[in-house]
Amino acid sequence: MDAIIPYKEILQMYWEKATSFVNAQCDGLEPWQLVGLTISSTLISVWLHGFLFHSESLTSRTKKQFFKLLRKMPFIGAIIQKKIDEALNDVTSSLSFLKDEKDYIKALPEQGMSQPEVLEKMKEYSSKGDVRWQDGKVSGTVYSGEEKLTRLLVKVYEEFAWSNPLHPDIFPGLRKMEAEVVRVACTLFNGGPNSCGAMTSGGTESILMACKAYRDLAYERGIKQPEMLVPVSAHAAFDKAAHYFGLKLIHIPLTKAMEVDVQAMRRAISKNTAMLVCSAPQFPHGIMDPIEEVAELAVKYKIPLHVDACLGGFLIAFMDKAGFPLKRRFDFRVKGVTSISADTHKYGYAPKGSSVVLYSDKKYRSYQFFVAPDWQGGIYASPSMAGSRPGGIIAACWATLMHIGESGYVEATKRIIKTARFLESELRKIDSIFIFGKPEVSVLSIGSDVFDIYRLSNFLAAKGWNLNVLQFPSSIHLCITQLHTKSGVAEQFLKDVKDSIEEIMKDLNAKTTGMGAIYGMAQSVPDRSLVAEISQAYLDGLYSTDVPCSEKHMNGSPGHH
Repeated sequence: MDAIIPYKEILQMYWEKATSFVNAQCDGLEPWQLVGLTISSTLISVWLHGFLFHSESLTSRTKKQFFKLLRKMPFIGAIIQKKIDEALNDVTSSLSFLKDEKDYIKALPEQGMSQPEVLEKMKEYSSKGDVRWQDGKVSGTVYSGEEKLTRLLVKVYEEFAWSNPLHPDIFPGLRKMEAEVVRVACTLFNGGPNSCGAMTSGGTESILMACKAYRDLAYERGIKQPEMLVPVSAHAAFDKAAHYFGLKLIHIPLTKAMEVDVQAMRRAISKNTAMLVCSAPQFPHGIMDPIEEVAELAVKYKIPLHVDACLGGFLIAFMDKAGFPLKRRFDFRVKGVTSISADTHKYGYAPKGSSVVLYSDKKYRSYQFFVAPDWQGGIYASPSMAGSRPGGIIAACWATLMHIGESGYVEATKRIIKTARFLESELRKIDSIFIFGKPEVSVLSIGSDVFDIYRLSNFLAAKGWNLNVLQFPSSIHLCITQLHTKSGVAEQFLKDVKDSIEEIMKDLNAKTTGMGAIYGMAQSVPDRSLVAEISQAYLDGLYSTDVPCSEKHMNGSPGHH
């Protein structure tokens, strides 16, 4: 204790100096002034803390405020609005699903239709559109489409059409099916005895649930402003999760190989980091992130790591047995991987509306659950976003897994990867285009340093192809499914690509039109809120029940004048 006395005396001396300084500064002030200064300085400190430590970066907020003020300026604002109106009209005219619609049903029929009448109307609706996915000219979207499987799913759905997993006491068989789907998925991804998960409505919900779980875990650990480190190539569902759950999203750049930059991720880790993210593979370019390297960071800093395998999960799980082993591991065999999302409704070939989110341990899944113990309607508990869920979809997912079996998935994977490797090899032989990175799975992203790649998208669209248009950098991609493995489809794609490029090369300065032009314009706009505004108009169009005309936007509201 004697050794502490000198330090105590030094601290006391500095304390006396500090108090004397403060008292001297306050000398002559009235008590009300002291109170006012205290309150105002406290309020300023709180505001400053909120301003500096916000979920959105200071740079982003400054840019938004600048462009917001710019749009309010009389002359400049009018010019910007005119350009927005032009862009809205361009988007409207490019939406094929709004064309040729002559009438809409806007009220219930006075007398109900007979079953034959309803079925006839359904045929009319199902025949709309110019794109025939059955011909294998669509990127992704429909991953099987096999007729025998479709007939099976229709019968299964009929059996479980009225079921709801919210009531396991009434539908115990459905509960068993859902539990088995999750356990099968855990086994596929090499989960241990404590691995677990839940079924969701799709990849976005699976990602949302993992983010929600890790946010709540971060709160419990004392992190007040949780952050997640996400590659710029990761699915936009992580942006949605950040928006919904108040998480701060920190985007991590990619290497030249289009993989997440592990060193950049390491530098971004802070005391607020709630989760790390990798993709297996990522959607834009089909590249597998270096999961094992990121997992080392997760273990070192004791941070959960989520692997998003929504797109290719039910391919990569079978690639080894299909004769196409991946270079790096991606699943629960990797120490540090705490959760995985995988869509059964993609390469699992189940009907749309089913996915799984898996955890290495039950302690993580518990943070996903929601319980309202004090509701007057009873104790309310649900495992995911929805309360009631369609039992028919769960049953159809279970039936798909059981019907195809491991051998069926291995054979399908073999055909798809073989087709993908063939297409990649042939496309790389074309001088004026290139493939991004070294894709190992089923997505091929095409770019060009010679011409506007969106022109190729337009030319292929004219030949009946429907590819994904990407940005930052400009590119298009083909997601190979079982439909592309049909005889002649891959060869036809290569021929159409070569023929299209031949036409493009005749006039390299020709103007890009259609959706390609819109994407090109969107990338060049510094005010991203304008792009969001135009995108919201597109969403309005999905619910339009007005006959399109030049005087109206797609949501039926008059244009700005």
